[in-house]
Amino acid sequence: MRIPRIAVVGATGMVGRMFLTVLEEHGVEAEYELFASAKSAGTKLPFFGKDYIVSELKEDSFVDKGFDYALFSAGGAISAVYAPLAAASGAIVIDNSSQWRMDPDVPLVVPEVNPESLKRIPKNIVANPNCSTIQAVVPLKILDDAFRIRRIVYSTYQAVSGAGQKGYQDLEDGLCGALPKKFPHPIAGNCIPHIDVFLENGNTKEEQKMIDETKKILSRPDLRISATCVRVPVFHGHSESINVEFERPFEIDEVFRLLKNADGVIVRDDPKNNIYPMPIEAAGTDPVYVGRIRRDVSVENGLNFWCVADNIRKGAALNAVQIMEHLMKGEKQ
Repeated sequence: MRIPRIAVVGATGMVGRMFLTVLEEHGVEAEYELFASAKSAGTKLPFFGKDYIVSELKEDSFVDKGFDYALFSAGGAISAVYAPLAAASGAIVIDNSSQWRMDPDVPLVVPEVNPESLKRIPKNIVANPNCSTIQAVVPLKILDDAFRIRRIVYSTYQAVSGAGQKGYQDLEDGLCGALPKKFPHPIAGNCIPHIDVFLENGNTKEEQKMIDETKKILSRPDLRISATCVRVPVFHGHSESINVEFERPFEIDEVFRLLKNADGVIVRDDPKNNIYPMPIEAAGTDPVYVGRIRRDVSVENGLNFWCVADNIRKGAALNAVQIMEHLMKGEKQ
């Protein structure tokens, strides 16, 4: 059997490096080539027991290379230009940017939620959802199938690593008293209700992403969704308070049972012993953690729960690798 060829684009970035970590942990044997900007070209990255030299990403980087897959995490502007080039060369692109997510001909996939979307990839591009959306839809899909969601209210508490290395640096520097360079306000000791740019409807782009992507992934264009996304002084791990209104009545014991049996979900809910999901425990791990599961008595068929995951792993790199592994498994069958 031929060993697959895989390109990793944006290999020196925070998510790109996590691609390499997850690929190595999962033992994905392949012929790899790593790409980044001209500034990062020549960087040596340890991977599978040897040093890989990062190549500069160019328009001809994929020509006659025979890549089967290309993992992209280099930003929307780069993906807009280079993802179609990689796809035209025959590679299936799995893109971590927002560039292709709402394209109707590009599947937007969380493998635990909608793997059937991978049966049709007309542009040879698959989109990785936003980190905050990924962790939310894993438990929400289970609940939607069981009780039919009528409305969702998201309130997020998002780590600075979601803003890349510069966001991470702002918190490190801010703890030492330095002024911010990435964020519009100091993040150390602060919460900033502003992630990405503001849109005309009053939402930020991050909030609109959660709304639109949730509808697409769950195939529920009718869903009513509200979101408020906040940057908090945490290095790793996004936290989300999720309020759901269902069309059907439910028993709280059934909610616990469904979530405990869900792929990729770990329930941590024992408030009497101060057990609930926290980003400090989720950092560096793969699952989506849920807890503080309780009925919302202010509305008929209402539920509250708390959801935490490592935004760089499950929220980006791991999800993309899981998509690729699902496609590779299909090829072997």
